[in-house]
Amino acid sequence: MCYTNHLCGFFFAATFQPTNQHLTHPAIASFMSLLVHQFEEYVIPGGAPVVINRIFYNNQKNYDRYPGNWNSIMIVNVSAYGFYLLAIFYPEWTWLGVATILFNFSQFLGHVIKMNIGMKTWYNPGMGSVVLIMTPISIWYLILEGQRHLLTGMTWLWGILAFVLIVALTVVLPVQGLKNPNSRYPIPKWQLEQFEKVWRFASLKR
Repeated sequence: MCYTNHLCGFFFAATFQPTNQHLTHPAIASFMSLLVHQFEEYVIPGGAPVVINRIFYNNQKNYDRYPGNWNSIMIVNVSAYGFYLLAIFYPEWTWLGVATILFNFSQFLGHVIKMNIGMKTWYNPGMGSVVLIMTPISIWYLILEGQRHLLTGMTWLWGILAFVLIVALTVVLPVQGLKNPNSRYPIPKWQLEQFEKVWRFASLKR
């Protein structure tokens, strides 16, 4: 399903013809950067769900299914698409674009800082796309919106509130609502193996 989601997303982003190109092109690029980011997390190299359970949530026991399991992880990743797509179809909702950009920046804090410190590594699954693609696109978006004088105080206020709502609906609610130490939806063994490979490869301890 992961491959299908990304193929559909890339097809949409590559063929969509925006009515207001100046505003929607950065939003399309932001959505595509999210797809690349998820591909890095779950496909090549993969292993991100284990990082999240073991490092982000600090669970060292049944981290193959708690607090995040394969079911809640799927919901977390797919549910975020709705907000990014709305930002594309309604570019005049600058506050929503700002909210998705803040979501992008939160990935930088999570992957570059918290996860690396927790793992004692210089890399973790998803970090490459955050640094090289997602963050530059987010900065580009803010520059363009700033040049159009659209980043007002109210825009930032509603953007921050929308960002909190996005995190609550797409991350906190699925993970906390579906967490079960005996979940029937464990993270696939392949993800566990990739996590170990990445950890050994990127470890700062030799």
